[in-house]
Amino acid sequence: MSALVVGYARVSTDEQDLTAQQDALSAMGIEPDRIYVDHGLTGSNLNRPGLRKALAACRAGDTFAVVKLDRLARSVRDAHQIADDLAARGVKLSIGGSVHDPSGTHIRLLLFNVLAMVAEFEGDLIRARTREGMKVAKAKGRLRGKSPNSHPPRKHTWLKLHAAGEHTMYELAELFSVGRSTVYRALERARRNTET
Repeated sequence: MSALVVGYARVSTDEQDLTAQQDALSAMGIEPDRIYVDHGLTGSNLNRPGLRKALAACRAGDTFAVVKLDRLARSVRDAHQIADDLAARGVKLSIGGSVHDPSGTHIRLLLFNVLAMVAEFEGDLIRARTREGMKVAKAKGRLRGKSPNSHPPRKHTWLKLHAAGEHTMYELAELFSVGRSTVYRALERARRNTET
C-alpha cells in the first residue's frame, strides 16, 4: 500500500474562509477527500473533530500536512504532543511543504520548537489585543452588554405567567426565545421591587 499525504486545515471562526489553506494543501499534491477541516475552533481547543479524523486517517509511512504550525496547535506543549504521537506511529509531519521530524536532528528539533513558540506567541497576542480592544470600547461606552430592560413588554407577561404558576422558568425562556438567566433575573428584580 502506498504512503498517503493527509491534510488538515482550521479556522477559528465560522466567518473565516478555508479556501487559501485548502488550495495550498492541494498544491502539495493532497487529494481533496484527504483534507480534513475544522470551522470555528481555536488551535488551543483539543476537541477538534476534523483533527481527530485527520490523525486517525494516518498510517505508518504516511505524511500529515498543515499549511502553518499555528493551524495545528497554539501552544508548544500541544504541538509537541501531536508531533510526538505522529512520530511514535511512524507518520511524518509536513509544515508548509517542509517535512519535520521532532525526533530527528537537533537543528530540526530547534526549528520545530521555534515554530511552535511563534504560534503560541501569536495566540497570546491575539488574546491580548482582543482584551485591550474590549477595554477601550468599554471605556468609550461602546461595550455595555444588554440592558436589563431589553424586554419590558415581555417581562410583564413573564411575571404574570410565572405568578399564575402556569410555566416554569425554563418554559418561559423557551416560549420567549431568551436565556433562562434572563427570565430568572427579571423575576428576581420583580421580587426585590415588591419587597421594598
